[in-house]
Amino acid sequence: MTKYLNLILKNLFRNRRRTVLTILSIAVSIFIFSALAAVPTAVNQVLSNVASSRRLVVHNKAGLPYGLPPAYLPKILALPHVEAAVSQSWYGGIYHETTDQFPNWTLDPDRVEKVFSDWGVSEESWRDFKLERRACLVGPETMKRFHFKVGQQIMLRPSIPSYPEVQLEIVGILGRKAPPDILVFRRDYLQEALKAATGQAPFTDSMWVMPDSDATTSQVAKEIDEYFANSSAETQTESEKAFFASFLSNYRLIFELAEWLGLIVVVTIGLVAANTASMSIRERRGEIALMRSLGFPSYSILWMLLAESAAIAIFGGTIGCVGALLLLNGARLGGLGPLSTIRMPPVVIGEAMVIAVGIGFLSAWVPARSAARRNIVDTLRAI
Repeated sequence: MTKYLNLILKNLFRNRRRTVLTILSIAVSIFIFSALAAVPTAVNQVLSNVASSRRLVVHNKAGLPYGLPPAYLPKILALPHVEAAVSQSWYGGIYHETTDQFPNWTLDPDRVEKVFSDWGVSEESWRDFKLERRACLVGPETMKRFHFKVGQQIMLRPSIPSYPEVQLEIVGILGRKAPPDILVFRRDYLQEALKAATGQAPFTDSMWVMPDSDATTSQVAKEIDEYFANSSAETQTESEKAFFASFLSNYRLIFELAEWLGLIVVVTIGLVAANTASMSIRERRGEIALMRSLGFPSYSILWMLLAESAAIAIFGGTIGCVGALLLLNGARLGGLGPLSTIRMPPVVIGEAMVIAVGIGFLSAWVPARSAARRNIVDTLRAI
């Protein structure tokens, strides 16, 4: 075993330039594939993690930019099987620089702990959120990004021109089921600040509704839409997952094209790697014939050649995956709410490494098998 390992290592560095270029070409292809495949995979995982199966979102049927009248909330609360409901207004605050913008929501403090009971917020944090007028709750990604601490006071500038600046105090951290990069604060505080600055009320983007059981979810959604049918602001009520997925409808084609583009790049680099492996093995026909004449079995030579190609592919795949991991872990897709922060899913890393090893084996299989089985006398005579 040791003698084969020494031969593999020696042949890997026989032509260092070609080996390095092959590693880099595979690394680039795996990097592109990983980065492109990770986004739709990560988005689906985020949707599954943050979306509640029972919680409903009510918004204007004409679209989110049209909003809802605040008077809809008490009417929704009066409907049968509605356990709790709150209004939401988008703030979109900026911490320091314009690049420091991240998702900010304002929510009604009353009944908020019932609507978002799965967010993993402690009872103490919910209590402080209700008692402190300037209280806010922050997702773990945002806490880590800006080095926030519980009890810290922060100032946010609005992304909406007519909205005022707000000074907030962090009273708790959102749990695993909440969107990881958002900040939520009290809607009544924004309403007071906006009324003092402009005399207006905050725009109501949507309303979040918690039915009393999973069995009544569809019934509650239907009753809400029927209640406000033919009104000046008809509603569309949908599940939380469907609501977030609607943000991605315009990006779905891009995601599909990205996946196909990643596969095309992998196939192209696979053909390049096959040509390189063929050239490398062709140059060593004499050595292979000599090894066979010395008693090396043909199957041992075959697996040695495949191991060399696989080692190169593994090096390239590792470099490509690490590059994609670093890129995505630092990337933020602004304006997509819980989808603004994308992380490299482990399943994509596994797929990328399997593809890299596959490139290594498949690119060398045909020339290695031919060289290992070729007649020794004919090979030496041809050389």
